[in-house]
Amino acid sequence: MILVQNLIHEFRGKKVMLDFDLARLYQVETRVLNQSVKRNLKRFPPDFMFQLTEDEWITNSSQIVMTSNRPKSALPYAFTEQGVAMLSGLLKSDVAIAANIAIMRAFVQVREYLLAASTVSAELNELRAKVDLLALQREEDLGAVNDLSEDVRQDIDNLYLAIGELSSRMEEKKHEPQRKIGFQQNMED
Repeated sequence: MILVQNLIHEFRGKKVMLDFDLARLYQVETRVLNQSVKRNLKRFPPDFMFQLTEDEWITNSSQIVMTSNRPKSALPYAFTEQGVAMLSGLLKSDVAIAANIAIMRAFVQVREYLLAASTVSAELNELRAKVDLLALQREEDLGAVNDLSEDVRQDIDNLYLAIGELSSRMEEKKHEPQRKIGFQQNMED
């Protein structure tokens, strides 16, 4: 069983399926599929189907698993979701109908996955912004604590200086003769 979601690729900013993958799902040859499309080209405007350029194909072919023997000279056609839907009107076998239903469901699942991924991405961006804000706030708080610590350190230094000054005054007072406290009588008479 082929997982259809793995056959959906992105080219030119659009989710597409390539002709040889569609042919494999519809159980027809790629050339038969392309002949049917060419006989009905009016049904496939550029936003439904386009042929890959050589550069697009060379750049991306290493990422695409190919099980068919694709002619080296022919560049693959890419079908958007609307193009695949249009193919269902051309290929009327039971296999093609079942494959088309599976493909449509796969496009819906890919779209839902991308929507969920973008929601998760937005939530992650919001969380990153909150973390950045908390980090900035932490830096500001640390700065304030450092300022406060410096002020407290200065106050403690001032206290030590004051205590030292009082201690030296007390030492000086110890060596001074102390006046007696209380009533003193004049004894000169």
